[in-house]
Amino acid sequence: MKLKLALGLMLLGATSLSASAQGRFDDVEIKTEQVADNIYTLFGAGGNIGVSAGEDGVFVIDDQFDELNDKIIAAIREISDKPIRFLVNTHWHGDHSGGNEAFATKQNTLIFAHDNVRKRMSQSNERGGRVTPPSPEAALPVITFSENNTFHLNGEAVKAIHIAHAHTDGDAIVHFTGSNVIHMGDTYFKSGFPFIDTASGGNVYGVIEAARKALGLANDDTRIIPGHGAMATKADLQGYHDMLVKITGRAEALVKEGKSLDEIKSAGISAEYDKELGQGFIKPDFLATTIYESIQNRH
Repeated sequence: MKLKLALGLMLLGATSLSASAQGRFDDVEIKTEQVADNIYTLFGAGGNIGVSAGEDGVFVIDDQFDELNDKIIAAIREISDKPIRFLVNTHWHGDHSGGNEAFATKQNTLIFAHDNVRKRMSQSNERGGRVTPPSPEAALPVITFSENNTFHLNGEAVKAIHIAHAHTDGDAIVHFTGSNVIHMGDTYFKSGFPFIDTASGGNVYGVIEAARKALGLANDDTRIIPGHGAMATKADLQGYHDMLVKITGRAEALVKEGKSLDEIKSAGISAEYDKELGQGFIKPDFLATTIYESIQNRH
């Protein structure tokens, strides 16, 4: 659908264009929040970054845009002077993987991701008539996994868990099992309604499954790092899960009745959440459209 392509273009194409604009990131400040003994979150422009720092070195989750690399490295160096050994991309979008090349070439960091992240970064991606070219070879994940991957460092097991067809077709959530911290990537937007990239294999049912999976790993003390927005709790994530289940269920019922997309948009399936969550990037009509497409293309 044209709206699907336009939405992908808005999120990815527009951010890519902005990233290349002169001075776009001059005023961006990287803010650091400690969330556990050796776990930190870096907030800047783009997806939230997770950092584990300890005797075994530094482990990073996502890296925002290339233009912010110097600022991000400086923020990491305030935490630790140990080598930045590993980096995991939670998915392929440029606001989460744009710094890959700099980490690989300047820090000698080994990059991990799901198989589909490397696949999508290795090829051109057309969105709304605009083509995003392949990433440089040095930016590509060196080690990929099909389901799950476990790192053993800094005193704990760190599990990267693939969630099929969620925000994209290559998402991973990362669980710091000892520190009781979960990085959700863009399967969880705390800043508003979620963006579900149906053009990249995303589907609302996978986003719901990502939340369900994380809730099963969490307890009331778990700190949850969303892809965008402030730190969250298990209760926050439960509310997000329940909201998506409720809205999707309403859309399913309307589809079963034979309602069209326009009729589903007009039905106000997300009405009670629109004031709080629908004022940001993803508007209620966009959410209704992606849920409708998810129902039509359920994996």
